[in-house]
Amino acid sequence: MKLVIIKYNAGNIQSVLYALERIGTTALVTDSPDEILGADKVIFPGVGEASTAMQYLQERKLDQLIIQLKQPVLGICLGMQLMCKHSEENDTKCLGIFNSSVKGFKNDAEHSIKIPQIGWNTIYHLQTPLFSQIKENSYCYFVHGYYASPGEHTIATTHYGKEYSSALQTNNFYGTQFHPEKSADIGEQILKNFINL
Repeated sequence: MKLVIIKYNAGNIQSVLYALERIGTTALVTDSPDEILGADKVIFPGVGEASTAMQYLQERKLDQLIIQLKQPVLGICLGMQLMCKHSEENDTKCLGIFNSSVKGFKNDAEHSIKIPQIGWNTIYHLQTPLFSQIKENSYCYFVHGYYASPGEHTIATTHYGKEYSSALQTNNFYGTQFHPEKSADIGEQILKNFINL
């Protein structure tokens, strides 16, 4: 099985590689279209800022490549957000795979939360084989100031000031707002589930 991690100007690739090693899997980190197209599974990770990440993808035509992929693809954190249609972060047009918009957490009179959300939180309303053997209200690790609203592609939900999508899926595309590579045993099981899709 050939697993590829898309290389672009967004962090956390190393921690994804370590997590895959822990479950006995290796991955190739590449921005080569042929390598990405030829992979059995593709991971699209990311920590960073939406507009500069999208610009990098567009300059290398990786934006056009990603939306054409037919194998299972897993976007993580910024990777998931870039698979949505639009991000409020610097008013960025994204890939449009998920019919969701990404908004920034805000405080108002009713809610006072720390922004960004950093730390452990629960995921619930779990759907699809990505969450096989994962219990409702399992804890995963989050670091983000932006979120995707719940919608037709939501397959897991989290509450932080408000409910939002902690995972999305449409066809062969999956995304998690949390970091499975930093979510201990739960995250490792989710990565195994993705590899076994």
